[in-house]
Amino acid sequence: MMTDPATASAGLDTATLSDMLRVAGSPGFDRWREQIHRTGGCSHPIHLTGWTLTRDKTTGETLHRYSTDTEPGGHLRIACGNRRASRCPACAWTYAGDTYHLIRAGLAGDSARDIPTTVREHPRVFLTLTAPSFGPVHNRPDTRPCRCGVRHAEDDATLGTPLDPESYDYAAAVLFNNHAGQLWQRFTNRLRREIAAAAGLSQRELKEVALISYGKVAEFQKRGAVHFHAVVRIDGPDGPDSPPPSWATTERLTDAIRAAATHAYTTVTVPAAGDQPLRRLRWGTQLDIRPVKAFGDGSDITEQAVASYIAKYATKAAETTGSLDRRVGNREALVLLGVPDHTRRLVEACFDLDPLYPDRRLLAWAHMLGFRGHFSTKSRQYSTTLSELRQTRADYRAAKERTARGLDDIEPDTVLVLTSWQYVGQGHSPGEAALAASIARDIQLNRETARDALGDQLALEGATA
Repeated sequence: MMTDPATASAGLDTATLSDMLRVAGSPGFDRWREQIHRTGGCSHPIHLTGWTLTRDKTTGETLHRYSTDTEPGGHLRIACGNRRASRCPACAWTYAGDTYHLIRAGLAGDSARDIPTTVREHPRVFLTLTAPSFGPVHNRPDTRPCRCGVRHAEDDATLGTPLDPESYDYAAAVLFNNHAGQLWQRFTNRLRREIAAAAGLSQRELKEVALISYGKVAEFQKRGAVHFHAVVRIDGPDGPDSPPPSWATTERLTDAIRAAATHAYTTVTVPAAGDQPLRRLRWGTQLDIRPVKAFGDGSDITEQAVASYIAKYATKAAETTGSLDRRVGNREALVLLGVPDHTRRLVEACFDLDPLYPDRRLLAWAHMLGFRGHFSTKSRQYSTTLSELRQTRADYRAAKERTARGLDDIEPDTVLVLTSWQYVGQGHSPGEAALAASIARDIQLNRETARDALGDQLALEGATA
């Protein structure tokens, strides 16, 4: 396809530009733009057709009527809600924001959700559990060159790749990823035992005086191994709104975490199969535990920093290593799509091991380098939930809609709402995609401007206080 020089600099081919002009010149463009803006600039909006009818239960009077017949193309477009930044940056931004508030609520409290600010006084740490070594890789040591003799730049593509790919244990690497969720479960179980033992209590007695809560996220290292970042906290028996016992300290929590992470119980045994030996998988020796500071003491481990860090990785997955963000059909696809050699070998290891461990579904999760767990999880009592945060947002939007329709003075119980919706597709045409990306950039710029302005205002208030 020929590309017009005038549009090449903008990264648009002639066909895309032509489609943009078609969309922008259509009679329903303003309404289309309004729909896309309401989705936040979603990259792959869901298309619905249908109607909704609001009536007064007592009189039968029609209070509001809506149909997609009047919408551009007869469709209503809503956000796809995908958490992956590689799929939809706009929806991933919303997901990251929800995760940020979820994690921060468990660190600083949230009065709207009955989480008191006294939770700041509970022992809590920011923990990183890493994978063991599967063979030496190119890295960036602090004071010396890499083992290969080169001082790698931060963006060097060889970082994380094996010094000797032929001796690297690719099978162990993907099996570790595949069992990482079980390792975490064993770790948390052992952690409760260690804390109980340190306090001179049985596990049953521990439940009566203290509760261990956490919120965590998975991250792929450059070498393709999963590790976990987590906030771990000791509460009283009823969760964040009850004070922990006097013996519960940050130091005791830290010691218990070290003991639990290295205990023989915290392993997963993978039986021998075919040409694969029996393996006992465990966490790596690199264990990072840092106290979370309420307002900062010169360190970077503050409540906001930790919540931002976890939120950032909640929208990422194995695609950060060069893998695909969807399932892989065959080996040829890896070559055609230019998957890096090291990542390709990890995916192929999943292909090879799947017949040996059919219950582990390694083929289905090959694009995730074997990892099959949830990327972001939390214990029940840590803080609020993503569902509650989303419901709050939905309630806010519904209240705005009622105001716009003049229904504020009508009690919800006296209203009957009838609806009929049908899924009819998803996504954009090339021109729509380019325009939606522009809308998303404008929204992001406005958010950053507002955030910077708020930061300047707070700094000024602090200086004049």
